Amino acid sequence: MARIKRSVASKKRKKRVLKQAKGQFGHRKSRFRQAKRSVIKGKTYATRDRKVKKREFRNLWIVRIKAACTSQDIAYSRFIKGLSNAHIELNRKLLADLAVQAPAVFEKLVEVAKAALSTKPTKPTKKAKSA
Repeated sequence: MARIKRSVASKKRKKRVLKQAKGQFGHRKSRFRQAKRSVIKGKTYATRDRKVKKREFRNLWIVRIKAACTSQDIAYSRFIKGLSNAHIELNRKLLADLAVQAPAVFEKLVEVAKAALSTKPTKPTKKAKSA
């Protein structure tokens, strides 16, 4: 049976891992074993933090909307409830952008929300499901 030489494949594998560990501190960037651990840990953090990033942005948008609502003398929860009663479906990202970029438009939305809170809420009509 022919002898299989593994040096080419193992060098390629080590080179790939060391390239991914580029920029690490100390032996993590130059020693294969430490680099492999560091790359695996880094990929774990990257996967986790993609979710955390979305969570943090949502919190930021809510803080911005709340600040704009406070200046208009309405609580954040009342504002969101008013928009819901008025059947206005805008996501928090867009609302935060309006609060910062276009305060006049946000003020109109606050007025609509206040008006919707003072009237009795109606149920939205159900949309027909498309097959």
